Amino acid sequence: MVSHPLKDFIVRFKSGDRIYREGDRGSEMFIVQSGAVEIYRDLGDHVQVLAVMEKGDFFGEMSVLEGTPRTACARAAEDSEVIEITSAIFDRMIRGNIEIAVRMLRKLSSRLQESQWKMDTPQADGTTAANATDLDRSLPLVRDEPVPPTPVDVGGGSRIQLPPDCMGALILGEGEQVFPIKGEVCLIGRYDPVTGTRPEIDLTPFDTNRSVSRRHARVTASGSKLFISEEVGALNGTFLNGKRLTPGKSEPLQSGDTLALGMVLLKLQGR
Repeated sequence: MVSHPLKDFIVRFKSGDRIYREGDRGSEMFIVQSGAVEIYRDLGDHVQVLAVMEKGDFFGEMSVLEGTPRTACARAAEDSEVIEITSAIFDRMIRGNIEIAVRMLRKLSSRLQESQWKMDTPQADGTTAANATDLDRSLPLVRDEPVPPTPVDVGGGSRIQLPPDCMGALILGEGEQVFPIKGEVCLIGRYDPVTGTRPEIDLTPFDTNRSVSRRHARVTASGSKLFISEEVGALNGTFLNGKRLTPGKSEPLQSGDTLALGMVLLKLQGR
């Protein structure tokens, strides 16, 4: 068995153990190896959970990048293993796991966009968020928890009845879940609490092994045709009718094609 390349940096926490508290000085970031970690604010009379980090998610990176105090608390939501990354091994980490590097860039990009939006948006008192407190600006960008997509009704026969605004659908199993394809771009992946990104086709509830990357692949429409491409940094591969896709290269789709993303199998139904 191949050992984990960063096994010497794995730290174990019992459920409820605090990893750090708001205001602490630190020079480490963390990657969840197993279990789950809550990022939260201690408001005195109650705790506000901001995000739940799972395997592959990272947190505390601003202390590595900027040496700033922690802007929230972190604790193990269950028995967990996290990889403690100091600035000395940061470069080694991103070279060995491109998905972490790509997601970190997306997170920082999201924060910049959010900051720009706050700067440009007037508040109720007529000011802009440029006058907000440092504490407000330092809060993690967190979205709502993911919700399972709504199934499309199954009609008679072997085909599934699709809404008129769909170009097709990806079908899980024998039709137990249907993901309509709408718009020019349809991202496939899992909810990402780090960046707050929820893909149009969210496989989170169905990928119990977490084999699908947060941003795994995308379906694009060109005229009446559909194409599939794997996202840069996706792990575990994307297979179209058994053939592995080259990351970033689009391949045409036809009704009846099968897609394997990690351990999740989908079938395309065209109109």
